[in-house]
Amino acid sequence: MKKGQVTVFVIIGIVIVIIGVLIYLFYPKIEAWFIGPEINPNGFMQNCIGEEIKNNLELVSSQGGSINPGHYILYKDQKIEYLCYTEEYYLTCVMQQPMLKRHIETEIENQIKNKAKECFNSMKEEYNRYNPELIEGEINVELLPNKIVTTFNSTLTITDDTKQRYEKFIVSIDNNLYELVNIANSILNWEAAYGDAETTTYMNYYPNIKVEKDKQLDGSTVYIITDRDTKDKLQFASRSVAWPPGYGSNPI
Repeated sequence: MKKGQVTVFVIIGIVIVIIGVLIYLFYPKIEAWFIGPEINPNGFMQNCIGEEIKNNLELVSSQGGSINPGHYILYKDQKIEYLCYTEEYYLTCVMQQPMLKRHIETEIENQIKNKAKECFNSMKEEYNRYNPELIEGEINVELLPNKIVTTFNSTLTITDDTKQRYEKFIVSIDNNLYELVNIANSILNWEAAYGDAETTTYMNYYPNIKVEKDKQLDGSTVYIITDRDTKDKLQFASRSVAWPPGYGSNPI
């Protein structure tokens, strides 16, 4: 065999090895190009909007349950909404959000609408080769024990060999806001009835929960409820049975 032929075989061998490596590295993309993307609308929505939901949950939790607090105290440069309030001295406060759980759910629903539309448009592009037909429906956010479940009541129909119909896309986020809201409601009931709440009672009953309260000079109280395990947190403010300046402080 001539030297030139050996060189050619060596080059061909190297090319085959390179092609093999490229196929190994890029096979999923090559497969998707020929076969089409994996059809998993629910997983698509989880990846597309999950982080958006999580970010809004953290924002709402840190501000007393609202995306844009209307009536708030500025605490450490952060707006924290009053959930029970009176501007009078000596009087107990009035509940501002008696349906706190539903209020938080609605806040998140409204905040993620635009992102949801973007995600559904991206989904249609992703499954374009399957002639997607999408009917968008309502969004429902629900706080549940240890998680927040967002249901998109939309319908996607795609055509491959046969028509396939997908309904209700569900995105689940691990978060213990459900329990924190229940504790907050209990504290607010005490504030509305007696002007103060004893935080150690909650920590004795819920060992995984830390409840802090920070009294302010104007008679307001900032409550911070934290899940020790997950670090999930809910902050809110109250002003109840406030004393005028110079007349002592709220009784404990």
